[in-house]
Amino acid sequence: MPDTPIPTVTLADIETARTALDGVSIYTPMEESRWLTGLAGGPVFLKCENLQRTGSFKIRGAFLRMSRLSPEERAAGVVAASAGNHAQGVALAAQMLGITATVFMPEGAPIPKEKATRGYGAHVVFEGRYIDQALQAARRFADETGAVLIHPFDHEDIVAGQGTCGLEVLEQVPDVRTVLVPTGGGGLVAGMATAIKALRPDVRVVAVQAAGAAALPASLAEGHPVPLEHMTTMADGIAVGCPGEVPFRAVQAYVDTCVTVSEESLARAVLALVERAKMVVEPAGAAAVAALLDDATAFETPAVAVLSGGNIDPLLLGKVIRHGMAAAGRYLHLRVCIPDLPGGLARLLTELAEAQANVLEVAHERISPTLNMDEVEVQVQLETRGEQHAELVLSRLRERGYKVFE
Repeated sequence: MPDTPIPTVTLADIETARTALDGVSIYTPMEESRWLTGLAGGPVFLKCENLQRTGSFKIRGAFLRMSRLSPEERAAGVVAASAGNHAQGVALAAQMLGITATVFMPEGAPIPKEKATRGYGAHVVFEGRYIDQALQAARRFADETGAVLIHPFDHEDIVAGQGTCGLEVLEQVPDVRTVLVPTGGGGLVAGMATAIKALRPDVRVVAVQAAGAAALPASLAEGHPVPLEHMTTMADGIAVGCPGEVPFRAVQAYVDTCVTVSEESLARAVLALVERAKMVVEPAGAAAVAALLDDATAFETPAVAVLSGGNIDPLLLGKVIRHGMAAAGRYLHLRVCIPDLPGGLARLLTELAEAQANVLEVAHERISPTLNMDEVEVQVQLETRGEQHAELVLSRLRERGYKVFE
């Protein structure tokens, strides 16, 4: 794109950042996924940034940025805004560097992220519903106190630090053809794309956003960052209403495409990573895998999916797993009309047992204008082995003469 502004972060910046991060960030594992490989028809690997210090890639950029502060700036302290992952990165970096840190988090931020941030010694303040509102509060705090704002994505040092992950990907999978990166404000994908395209311009870099918080497509179409009017997604780690100016330049120049994934796909990905990869990953961190589950053959292999974070509240994990199981057809909710006669319910339950469906809940509805005088409606919540099994259960009931409604 001839009119694209020149990115301000270079490969040399990222290589320098790598030296600065030696002994700070972890060289995270790269695991081949046999299950995704089977879906894609070629090798698929998982870059496990969920196993990074603080549970996400954020320590890379946060430490680099803060390590370059002057003595006067360090004495003034730092302030940040984050849904949790950047907060932990800033808090740990501040602890390591002896800097006072204040972090503004959106209301409803995951409890484990809040506790971990406090555990690293940072002062936590809740502000607003979304990260953008917390960021405004952090800016005000910086203006009022003189603290240095450590932006979660819109700074050259942040982008350079995150780009070190791209160097590792190329070393761990030298023949990689596609790299899929969960994307919010753009810091990670910008840094990784800068490193990857400088060394391997043939590699396709794909930004993956939650459909309910996808600011990149419109921004790329307009040629500049465009804020969203509202967002709705469980993926709090990438729920960013507007890309940053600094990473956006690199995204324009180096990212090949941006795809979006639904809440159902995110839930399925979290569930599949727990079941198949034995990995605990938050919804934002599972976005790249969600894109592969949507259409694995759309991406040339060998492919690398970045698991950008693993900080998920156990309560949310339980909800996401249940949602993912429902999206995968593992839960089936049916309304079945049966004769209002002794033994009617027993016969229905026998049919379900013989179909090997596990009954979780049963409820009766006797008064309805849609029912005949001699009928009763039974609502059943079933656990199945998946979509094919669910279809077999439905077919069996209908073959036995039951009126079944999903």
